[in-house]
Amino acid sequence: MSVDRSYIRVKAMLIASSVDGDHHLVSVNAPTEENPLGYHRLIGGSVELGETHREAIVREVDEELGARILDLTHLRMVENIFSFNGELGHEIVALYSGTLDPAPGPEGGTLTESDGSQSPVVWRPFDDADIDIPLYPSGAREWIHSSRG
Repeated sequence: MSVDRSYIRVKAMLIASSVDGDHHLVSVNAPTEENPLGYHRLIGGSVELGETHREAIVREVDEELGARILDLTHLRMVENIFSFNGELGHEIVALYSGTLDPAPGPEGGTLTESDGSQSPVVWRPFDDADIDIPLYPSGAREWIHSSRG
């Protein structure tokens, strides 16, 4: 699926905590020029015209995971400027926290992309210093680590 990166996109993404509170859910994405091991991305997606970012995260989680969000809390806005296979991308991301009902199991979970394809999801530890796979949006990682002490 090709994405038009010629404009700044508005996104809503979720830091979905595990039941034990030690992990958050991320999608597993294929390798790129910049990330030969692939990358992890928070759950969520684009805000549609006429939709609030709060409505967008609720819709995205329902579409991607068939779940609802408990204790949905808006945390902050983060700016994500990145390269994807050599192409510049720029996003403004409304970052939320919450828990999923139902939550994917510890292994083998998937989410449904807008084109109908399936992508794996994993529970990434909040303490991720030993993980070589980057997390996007990068501003979320900085917030996660500063807020957890």
